Amino acid sequence: MDKLLVHGGAPIHGAITISGSKNASLPILAAALLTENDVVIRRVPDVSDTNYMVQILTGLGADVERFSGTVRVTAADISDTAPYDIVRRMRASVCMMGPLLARKRRCVVALPGGCVIGDRPIDLHIRGLEALGAKAAVEGGNVTLSAPDGLKGATVDLCGENGPTVLGTDNVMMAATLAEGITTITSAACEPEVIDLADFLNSMGAKVSGAGTPVITIEGVEKLHGTVHNVIPDRIEAGTFMAAAALAGEGVTLRRVNEGHLSAITSALRKAGHQVHFNDTGDACTVHRGDTPMPAEIVTEPYPGYPTDMQAQMTALFVTTPGTSIVVDTIFPQRFMHCAELKRMGADISVTDGKAVITGVEGLSGAPVMASDLRASAALVLAGLTAKGTTEINRLYHIDRGYEHIDEKLEALGANVERVRI
Repeated sequence: MDKLLVHGGAPIHGAITISGSKNASLPILAAALLTENDVVIRRVPDVSDTNYMVQILTGLGADVERFSGTVRVTAADISDTAPYDIVRRMRASVCMMGPLLARKRRCVVALPGGCVIGDRPIDLHIRGLEALGAKAAVEGGNVTLSAPDGLKGATVDLCGENGPTVLGTDNVMMAATLAEGITTITSAACEPEVIDLADFLNSMGAKVSGAGTPVITIEGVEKLHGTVHNVIPDRIEAGTFMAAAALAGEGVTLRRVNEGHLSAITSALRKAGHQVHFNDTGDACTVHRGDTPMPAEIVTEPYPGYPTDMQAQMTALFVTTPGTSIVVDTIFPQRFMHCAELKRMGADISVTDGKAVITGVEGLSGAPVMASDLRASAALVLAGLTAKGTTEINRLYHIDRGYEHIDEKLEALGANVERVRI
């Protein structure tokens, strides 16, 4: 129950290194269950979500060693039942279903509970695994999947009401690596994290092609082997610090990024009048706040569109941008709880039906605010950087889910922040 005090008014400048992707690490850690051999995963961020995943792997019987950003997993003898007391803490634990089902031909995984950012059903996950021949039963808050004769390749359409499902694509792709025959996933998610998982699986001996496009093909193999893999940079952490630099920066350089992964965020910041410059290799960028920030409109879309996970941070940037900006979230229309907290700091925001209309104000005032989810908490931190006085952000455990030592990185850039143990 830590809280973060952000003392506004200190401009940020300097350089930091972006951590490995949290959203790529979670399914990759789960995919380590597909082999009994040693798997070494590097650049795994030290955040609570990856810690929970490590606990789940350990609870399943895997031997897990974690040191200096590297996780070694040996899943020689594992259970088919994921422990509820840990699974319930993290929705991404549903990505255990695919690898457990493929390896053990049966799995029992607790269903995720409600989510503050909106309805996030796993029906597409189950439908995809059923298409591979699994039988599904839901009882007592658990989903049991079984395929006693093994999984069979099939064509699986994963198009949902709000577009492709990333974790659903991951689950089916992982399960299909050990299925008999060829699986074709249509309406697959195209996110970089899906590509990273496919690269990891292929390094284990899988035959996955088409990752990063709407059609992924997996030719099943009998067995996978161990590997060593480096996780891609976290594009949402990079985007968050890019937005912070545009809001309160005097030149901030981010090392270990991927320019291609950040194109939608870069475009949005430039459209708002800010300067973003990448080096020749595209693995570092420097962001300067524009001399004349401008209002803009962003609409969240599946990758390569503007990411919903960067919606709240851009909202925080627009709060003090002159003029009227519009933010529309087509992925999670209910994902605007941060707006009520920003209004406590003096923001002028109107939210209706997944659309926020933001009229820029001259400045914000620090206030006690409550983090409601991971990205909302980041938005409050950003707002606090320029607010007059001190912003007290409670429920800091939300931000610790996905940002590795964010307070230390902000301090390294000159921000005046302090973590308070409660």
